[in-house]
Amino acid sequence: MKALHIHVGERARRHIASHGLSPQDVRLVPAAAGGPKGLILNHLDQHLFGHWLPQGGHTVHLVGASIGAWRMATAAMQDPLKAFRDLASGYIQQNIEPEVGRKMPSPQRITAGFIETLRDFFGDSVPGMLQHPRYQLHVLTSRGRQVLRKGTPSRTVVGFTGLALGNAVSRRAVGLFLERTVFSTAGEPLPLPLNDLPTGRVELDAANFMPAMLASCSIPFMLEAVHNIPGAKPGSHWDGGIVDYHFHWHYSAMNKGLVLYPHFQQQVVPGWLDKALKWRHKASAWLDNMVLLAPSPQWVAGLPGGKLPDRNDFAGMGYEQRVKVWTQAVAAAEALSDEWQDWLRRGCPTDELRPI
Repeated sequence: MKALHIHVGERARRHIASHGLSPQDVRLVPAAAGGPKGLILNHLDQHLFGHWLPQGGHTVHLVGASIGAWRMATAAMQDPLKAFRDLASGYIQQNIEPEVGRKMPSPQRITAGFIETLRDFFGDSVPGMLQHPRYQLHVLTSRGRQVLRKGTPSRTVVGFTGLALGNAVSRRAVGLFLERTVFSTAGEPLPLPLNDLPTGRVELDAANFMPAMLASCSIPFMLEAVHNIPGAKPGSHWDGGIVDYHFHWHYSAMNKGLVLYPHFQQQVVPGWLDKALKWRHKASAWLDNMVLLAPSPQWVAGLPGGKLPDRNDFAGMGYEQRVKVWTQAVAAAEALSDEWQDWLRRGCPTDELRPI
């Protein structure tokens, strides 16, 4: 495989060696924050949720933050193939003009534009998504604590400065400033413990779906915080990726099943502020039952600009250039899905698997 690398934990490797890999084996699918990087997974998402996973007939937990929450909610729509194509097209073509005298649009304008985008995209589909017969959807936000409980500009600056300093010393310091909040559809709870950081749990329903989705994508200083989401504790909510950037969770505590992780890189980074802390990018025993699908670094180097689409492209490229480059990248990423399907057809050979 030239485009796709399949990384596995040891428990997952043993399972595949003995039984291969089938949809029935997958119990949980995480989806990382990362903005435009998530576009590179669009063709994989189309195959996984439009063709492969529906063959399983069992409950699958879909966990996401930021664009990952958007992707997992899209998977629960009535026609996921069309919905994922629409997601890629809409995300690529988004264009929020800045106010007069500004180089970039204000958080207020970006927030208003994103609210409209969410309503247009999900619209009348929400009731069916919340009652999906097989998928349990879990949308993550980061609720402010103490100084961040109220998302005023001054408190936000002070709070996130303190958060960055504390996190550099210990990831547990994140819990002093933010509470992981999990908005889950009714049904089975998450099949693993979340006791590493303060965690709130809220039922995802028609009243809080849009606010939770908006909050899960609300990058501090780029979008406004979302306040007092129905059903949740009072307070300000931001991007779920701040606490759980790539969901480095205790999956090995699951009593059955594997974790299938379509990801844009091999490393599973715990929180957004850990991006620069390379020692926190290492795999752990928690990922023992994970199958991670990621583009190979060599293949990524052949994309336009030698990289995945990212948020810096909004400022670094003109609109037409960005649309062209991102469209080319998504088209090229069909190779990831093709190679994944070919690996399945060939009986899941283990000599092509790589460690996480």
